[in-house]
Amino acid sequence: MNDSAAHRDDWTESEELAERMIPLIGALRREHDVVTSLHGHRLLGLSATGLVEVHERVAQLGHERLPIEDSLAVLEAIHALAPGASSLDVARLVAGHTESGQPLETYLAEVLAPAMGAVAAEPTDVVLYGFGRIGRLLARILIAHTGGGSGLRLRAIVVRRGAENDLVKRASLLLRDSVHGRFAGSVTVDEEAEQIIANGTRIQVIYSDDPATIDYTAHGIHDAIVVDNTGRWRDEAGLSQHLRSKGVARVLLTAPGKSPLKNIVHGINDDTIADTDHILSAASCTTNAITPVLAAIDEAYGVVKGHVETVHSFTNDQNLIDNFHKGDRRGRSAVLNMVITETGAAKAVAKALPQLEGKLTGSSIRVPTPDVSLAVLHLTIARPATKDQVNDYLRRVSLHSKLRQQIDYVESPDVVSTDFVGSHRAGIVDGLATIADEDTLILYVWYDNEFGYSCQVIRVLEVMAGSHPIVLPERPEVTLQG
Repeated sequence: MNDSAAHRDDWTESEELAERMIPLIGALRREHDVVTSLHGHRLLGLSATGLVEVHERVAQLGHERLPIEDSLAVLEAIHALAPGASSLDVARLVAGHTESGQPLETYLAEVLAPAMGAVAAEPTDVVLYGFGRIGRLLARILIAHTGGGSGLRLRAIVVRRGAENDLVKRASLLLRDSVHGRFAGSVTVDEEAEQIIANGTRIQVIYSDDPATIDYTAHGIHDAIVVDNTGRWRDEAGLSQHLRSKGVARVLLTAPGKSPLKNIVHGINDDTIADTDHILSAASCTTNAITPVLAAIDEAYGVVKGHVETVHSFTNDQNLIDNFHKGDRRGRSAVLNMVITETGAAKAVAKALPQLEGKLTGSSIRVPTPDVSLAVLHLTIARPATKDQVNDYLRRVSLHSKLRQQIDYVESPDVVSTDFVGSHRAGIVDGLATIADEDTLILYVWYDNEFGYSCQVIRVLEVMAGSHPIVLPERPEVTLQG
């Protein structure tokens, strides 16, 4: 048999194994509220080809190669055990089983013991106030996460009517996206009820200019979390208008919030969220991308000072062609120019990591790409470092630590920005670009400033709602020495 035929047979065998995984993944979600992932890459809804691809991709992004037959064996054993509501990383279960030397069923019974009999949280209603780039991505994620009637439930969006066929246009924008591709499923409209129906989820479209006068209870919505995606209000006074509407319990802003609002970066300070916090901010996409990496470096090496330069995709507040703009330089064509602008992301890091207060400066260059940005962290560190040492540490942090959902790591000479469209992580360290010279450390961190950030927002929502299931295996602390 020649090499080509052998590779084809290997692929065919992998597809057959993946096809056997699909009903197990679906049944675990529907019957037991068990969410499965592979190093943070969600498995639910993937095709057989998609499952094979994600196994290959995690290996290419610096993870250990994971045989698909091992994943299938773990899924079959989990299904037989029938644990309760939980979030299970199949890749880490495979690795843990290999290290344990125990029979698979014995190992899984021990590790999954905390999830046996676990009951899913009561559902929490979510309203998206604004339906732009972030709003529509949040909708996609919430719809994809729907299952078993628990967790976060997208109930409504609030917008200002833009045209007579507004409902159809909103649905079309949810269905088709030039950057993130077509919605995975069906999107229709019920014009009489003014609802968008996406994969069976009915989303009430509410037209309003006033956040304080909406009666959500008239649509069966109660104790909802309103996610304000407009950026129109960033202070407590403005955002508290939402709380005056019937049916609203809490508010989350998808932009940096002004003091005294807590700016939450999931994985860093989400443990400070209290039931008495009725208004919170999920900070900015850049703050979410750099803060976890800075936290990891500060813990291992100590950050003395630093400068953060972001190379950021253009955003909707810039002009396509030269025209008047109240901001400096942003009036010049976004698609033809690199545009120097300000960013508060570096200073905002201290809101989540107080120990870095006053240690960081920042600036930004907007560039002619629609999505995925790059942060360059130029740091002076207290403990001398080498490139290999830093990269090994950050690779292990991305694989095994409690920041696994926030930090990813890649070593490839060919990756460019479009390779990170759709990343679930807040930031991805480009290991080959790392520069380390004694007390000077320069890191390059990619981030999908739309989807990666939206995933962080969802994680904050889950904490607010108390709806995130137990995560297994537990994520250990990662030390510099390993």
